[in-house]
Amino acid sequence: MTPTNADGGIDTPDGSLWTRAPYPVLVADPQGALVLVNEAAGALLPRARPGVPLADAVPAWLSSAHTALRVPRQAAGAGGAGGAGGGRSRTVSGPLDERVFEARPTVHDDGTVWWWLVDADDHHLVREALRVERERTAFLGRASNLLLSSLNLDRCMDVAAQLAAEHLADAALVVAPRRGARLPVVACVRGGSPAASYESADPDDVPGLGEALRGFPPVPTRWVDPSAAPEWVVPRDFGPVGSMVITPLPGHGVPAGALILLRRAGSAVFTGEEEVFARLFAARAGAAMSAARLYADQSAIADVLMRELLPPTLHQVSGVDFAGGYRPSDDHQRIGGDFYDVHPALTEGDPSLVVLGDVCGKGLEAAVLTGKIRNTLHALLPLADDHQRMLGLLNMALLNSHHTRFATMVLASAVREGGSVRMRVTSAGHPPPLIVRADGTVEEADTRGTLIGAIPDIHAETADLVLAPGETCVLYTDGITEARGGPLGDTMFSEERLRRALAECAGMPAESIVEHIQMLAAQWVGRGQHDDMAVVVVSAPRSHHLSAVNGRTRGRFTA
Repeated sequence: MTPTNADGGIDTPDGSLWTRAPYPVLVADPQGALVLVNEAAGALLPRARPGVPLADAVPAWLSSAHTALRVPRQAAGAGGAGGAGGGRSRTVSGPLDERVFEARPTVHDDGTVWWWLVDADDHHLVREALRVERERTAFLGRASNLLLSSLNLDRCMDVAAQLAAEHLADAALVVAPRRGARLPVVACVRGGSPAASYESADPDDVPGLGEALRGFPPVPTRWVDPSAAPEWVVPRDFGPVGSMVITPLPGHGVPAGALILLRRAGSAVFTGEEEVFARLFAARAGAAMSAARLYADQSAIADVLMRELLPPTLHQVSGVDFAGGYRPSDDHQRIGGDFYDVHPALTEGDPSLVVLGDVCGKGLEAAVLTGKIRNTLHALLPLADDHQRMLGLLNMALLNSHHTRFATMVLASAVREGGSVRMRVTSAGHPPPLIVRADGTVEEADTRGTLIGAIPDIHAETADLVLAPGETCVLYTDGITEARGGPLGDTMFSEERLRRALAECAGMPAESIVEHIQMLAAQWVGRGQHDDMAVVVVSAPRSHHLSAVNGRTRGRFTA
């Protein structure tokens, strides 16, 4: 039972201290009447006095909670609710005097209920702030994943504008640095799709935009007059702008652009906290756009450089058919250490020069040296008739470079003579070319030599040969013959298999022979690793016809 004093009131350990407790406390009897109200409760609830029904002195949410406590207690009997020392029931909360309070009940064995009121406004604000912060952190994580999922700059701008419009403002614009005389802009209204455009506008006409595009800190929103926004900034049918935020999109070393956030007139203006959050989003969007721009620049540079390193497309030159094929060691690469070129003769009737080589190593480093060798050979074209001298000068150039790599190669001069093709071939440490005769016989050209770039003095032997109509000379790199594969995956393709394959190609066009060799090598290797593979086929066409050019008869040959 709750102890009572001589006057019949509730006995407390220290009445004076209890009445001055900082928390409001109300005590109601089993009939719902107040029997005790401390000073804090009296100040908060002016109608709360001993003897007054609780329902007349407190808000409805607290009165309902008290009734809910009494009903099950009456059903269970007075002895079954609390136990010695009283019991606690569920905490309830609700508004009171423009604030939120939590009411925590303690039920005693005699049926009295002690209600302890705790101001929960601060707790509520903390919980709400924590919830908002968690939502924003989750949004930034999702935004980062979406923004970094593509290295395409236009796609990245679309995603940034759409995310900003959906989560930060009523509309958003992503402005990239000027391209020529125009500004690339992607605009998006909440619920809509991003739209790209190029604006012939001066960014300095928009307060804070010019500074943001130059990477300066954002201009505070209170300094930006939304009514001064030019027409191109406001999306069509958006209506009057009530609030505008402009923040830079920081990039890697240089600004990636600027973000413009718009809210309609009548909506809540951007708060300082929202401006800070917009900068956090802008930092992620700027990083993604900067990465996409850097990737695009590097890809453009790589494409320009790679065009000079890729093997050329071969065709018929001066009545001689040429075809080539190349497969790098790694499927994700386009260049490597094998190369070939065909240099047409500068004078009609002179031989064209064919070069096929293999630089030690593979990948990009080998491709760089390949490019230097090809440029050197191009400079030595005036000496194309003298294979020995060309190889000697190239050997000297490689020895004098800082590279420690060496190379093997074959030089072949080919010229049409009547219906046949006369050739001179010189091997420098490279597998000798194979000749496919019209009857399917496969011969090896009688040429040997020293590899290039290893020793000062080199030696190379030149072989002369003639291709009858329909016959072919095949130049190849050891990436084909040394390719490991087959049923067990560890057997080399070998020169013998190459010879058998070529014997089946008698009379075939040059392009078809290249495709056949590449197909067989690819099937042999399967998914296994392999070296760079290159092949060049030189053929004498089976027939030709004549055409008159400038009054003179000239042969025009077809395969």
